[in-house]
Amino acid sequence: MSIPPPDPAFVLRGTGAAVNSLNFNCGIPEQQPLLFSGSENGLIHVWNLKTHRAGTKLDGHNGKSVLWVEALQRGNTILSQGRDQQVCLWNIDEGREQVTDSIFTESVGFCRCSLLSLEPGQWMLAVPSGNMSEVQILNLPSKTRVCTLEPDADAKLGMPMCMKLWQPLTSSAPLLLVGYEDGSVTLWNTAERKVLSRLKCHVEPVMSLDFDPQKARGISGSSDRFLHSWKLDEQQNLKLHEQLELTNAGIADIQIRQDCRILATAGWDHRIRIFGWKKIRPLAVLQYHSDSVHCVAFSDHSKPAERQLAAGSKDQRISIWSIYNET
Repeated sequence: MSIPPPDPAFVLRGTGAAVNSLNFNCGIPEQQPLLFSGSENGLIHVWNLKTHRAGTKLDGHNGKSVLWVEALQRGNTILSQGRDQQVCLWNIDEGREQVTDSIFTESVGFCRCSLLSLEPGQWMLAVPSGNMSEVQILNLPSKTRVCTLEPDADAKLGMPMCMKLWQPLTSSAPLLLVGYEDGSVTLWNTAERKVLSRLKCHVEPVMSLDFDPQKARGISGSSDRFLHSWKLDEQQNLKLHEQLELTNAGIADIQIRQDCRILATAGWDHRIRIFGWKKIRPLAVLQYHSDSVHCVAFSDHSKPAERQLAAGSKDQRISIWSIYNET
């Protein structure tokens, strides 16, 4: 008999609104493990995963929905993106709660930013632009614009819906994957400002994607009922690899775990689904939430036995799960 899915290890409550974004910071031995959450009411909560309580509450997006939050160095500096068209930089060291810097994006969509660490203290940030199909690439902390990526007018891709910056193993120039409103995934060269490849994966907008640089393989979800896995060949062409039909439509978020063994999806049907990454094999369906699951995130804990999965929902709760942590 198959083992029944587990219950959450614990649940975090008190966001006061739908949870849109999650990001762990657990890899610093001398610090308490933290989870950052961004909510529809414009608040960012900093959760202590030992006490299961929010130690800090950040308010810098004028009550507008927080789409994305991510920790930078050592967990004391975080970035947040809001529907107020601002990307805010926070230093939360010693209990600080003020925005230290910000970037005006002009974007009115729901596309989350993507961050790539280049070297200690230097990052590249992909930001959706005010122009419908554009993406801007910035260097941080200088906020210098590297380039603007704009598809040809006749491509008719629509708005960017999701993005992933990554560093190829054989190239010095970071590449950017963008999922567009027309259902396609496009690979951009940020140095040459050109499209390397485009693949029409879905009949509906691409809502989420993730990528594994070591296997040169990615996965995307949409408002349709399919997960699509695709590969990048040696000529940097995107090609379909596998397709999996789901029971219910709507994938809001996809995350591949850091060890590239499993992945998780956030479903509009209130469920979290776990798949093996090697063959996209269904492993478990986690049921707890009473409304759409908006986001999932795997912890970056250095000890495999202590790795966790977090899921944030429209029901204003964050569920924490301990699953498939064997080495």
